[in-house]
Order: sequence, then structure tokens, then C-alpha cells
Amino acid sequence: MREPEKPRPRTLKTILAAALISGLAKALFATLRVTIERREETEQLMEHGGILCTWHGHTLVPIIYFRGRRRYFMLVSLSRDGDLQTEVIQGLGCTVIRGSTGRRGVAATREVLAKLKAGGVLAFTPDGPRGPAGVVQPGAVYFAQRAGVPIVPAGIAVAPRWEATTWDRYQIPKPFARAHWIYGDPIYVAPEDDLDEARLIVQRAIDRLQTQAEAAVQP
Repeated sequence: MREPEKPRPRTLKTILAAALISGLAKALFATLRVTIERREETEQLMEHGGILCTWHGHTLVPIIYFRGRRRYFMLVSLSRDGDLQTEVIQGLGCTVIRGSTGRRGVAATREVLAKLKAGGVLAFTPDGPRGPAGVVQPGAVYFAQRAGVPIVPAGIAVAPRWEATTWDRYQIPKPFARAHWIYGDPIYVAPEDDLDEARLIVQRAIDRLQTQAEAAVQP
């Protein structure tokens, strides 16, 4: 069955579940020891817009870290899982655009490009929303090329942690865990660049940074 082309009405169940998840996530984040390499120079670079990219399974720490920053926004699918994600993200003070390939895709693309050109920062999971894990899809490089903003790859790891049995092996840090976050060099996609080649450059960059982040949290 085809999903609706606009978000479903909010439900009390989703609102309450999101409030519980947000509260637990913020309490957990307060116990973490977070190290962010190249934070200042990267956030300065992002002052005029950009796209931050990391793998889908490593997003919990950045979602909490970016709470309250209205200039940062995320693209969330119109699925039922996306309804809950939207409630959580908006409850943490970030902006959400709803849509994905085949589901309000054209309208969502216009909104994303408008926000990027106005100086917004898209926090993006280029292997989402359904995988395959660790494979960059064309969206990020397309947005970067059309908006003229850089992609900044990142590797994020936590230890000790729980790992979900989902396709992305979603990482949930245990209380008092270490979190290591590494920003890479900005990647620019020129109008004449081949999007598939650019996609592979981003993929290799995230993989390299992820390996470095994982090594940093090992005992």
C-alpha cells in the first residue's frame, strides 16, 4: 500500500513515546565523555550552510548534541518510524523536513535546497533510511552540488555500547561511555562533477573516519 504524501496526524501514543525517549536520551548524554575532533573549525565552516554526513547507525550522539540549534535540520521519511523520529527530533529543538524518494520527494528536495542556500545545516545519513548500511546514496552529493555547500563527513563511535539488531546496527551508548567524534575535510561537489564518483569519495571518507573513531574508544 502506498504511504500518504503528507505526514499523518500526531497521536498521543507517539507524543508520549517521543517524550520518554527524549528524556532518557538527554539523561544518558549527560553521563557521556564526548570528544569531538576539529569541532571549532568545522562549525565555523558550517556558518554559511553545509551537510554533515555520518552512517545511520551512529546518529544518537549528534542528535542530542545538536539539540536546540534551529539552523540544523534533518530529512525524515514519511514512514510510521519517521513519525516517532520526527517527534523526538523536534522535541529536542531541531527542524525536520518530511519526505524521501517516492514520498513527497520533490517538495522535500525543494525545502532542503532552500534551507541550505539560506545557511542551514543538514544533518544527513547518506545510507538511510533503509540501507544498505555503509553505502552512500546519491542524495547528499546531489544536495551539495545544487546548493553549492560542502559535505563534511564524520565518524562517530561509542564504547561500551549496545547494538540493535536492525539493518544499521544502531549504536546506543551505555551510561558513562566514551564517545569519539571525528570531522573530516570538507568535500565540495562542483556542477561538472560526476555524482557517482562524488558519492564514492564521501563513502570512503566516512569509512576512514569511522575506523579512526572506533580505534579511539577502544581500551
